[in-house]
Amino acid sequence: MSLGLSSKCRIGALGPEGSYSEKAALLWSKGRPEATLVYFNDFEGVLEAVQAGRLEAGIVPVENSLEGAVTVVMDLLLRLDVVIVGEVNVPIRHCLVGRGEGAVKVILSHPQALAQCRQYLREHYPEAEIRTTGSTSHAARLAQEFPETAAIAGADTAEKYGLQILAREIQDASDNVTRFIAAARKMAVATGRDKTSLVIYLDRDRPGALFSILEEFAKHNINLTRIESRPSRKGLGDYYFYIDLEGHVDDCVVEQAITAIKEKAAMVRVLGSYPRA
Repeated sequence: MSLGLSSKCRIGALGPEGSYSEKAALLWSKGRPEATLVYFNDFEGVLEAVQAGRLEAGIVPVENSLEGAVTVVMDLLLRLDVVIVGEVNVPIRHCLVGRGEGAVKVILSHPQALAQCRQYLREHYPEAEIRTTGSTSHAARLAQEFPETAAIAGADTAEKYGLQILAREIQDASDNVTRFIAAARKMAVATGRDKTSLVIYLDRDRPGALFSILEEFAKHNINLTRIESRPSRKGLGDYYFYIDLEGHVDDCVVEQAITAIKEKAAMVRVLGSYPRA
């Protein structure tokens, strides 16, 4: 990771135990056996604790291959003083889990998980009441309490909470992957195989405004791996643009491109440069 973190660092993730965020945190911190996981009720709590220095790093999801961006995390990255220092891709294999003692009348899970299983729920449980929870593991823990309640969570989460697997692989597409990022307070050093995340605000809408920004990346032969827009909340049609590109901010060509873009945009902020997953 090249972050200068001690082996006894505290890493934050969405809880309780058994969440996909926990799985991402364990993968990212592999090789640091003394790292301690700290669980939070929401993504804001994770990133605010990083900003405040109570954590050395926080693991949060930023995009899913089925549902796209995790918008709350994108907004938090813009608002808080943290930087992305790593990423990890986690295959998501949802199961319907419960006590298995009767008909399922209520299904619980995180909003992202529910959205990723929309087709299955419509076909198999059209009459069930759908309720959102803070995480898939929170849903599994609640499903312990009532026989008519089931949760959408991972198979290992079902085992952790003593639940039966009522159905496997219920996500709407088999290739379901969530990209998690690690956030810290200090930029990661270049490794030679890096990505950089930016947020750009154009301030005024004019013909070719976004093209002029993207043109700079093409001029410098920089490959973009992701571009996403988020409302600025300043007015209809006004957006921030989130861009991921190959390379580190310390690379000469990336530095030159960002310098050129700063002359054309009202705001350019580097959200982090970090090793590619």
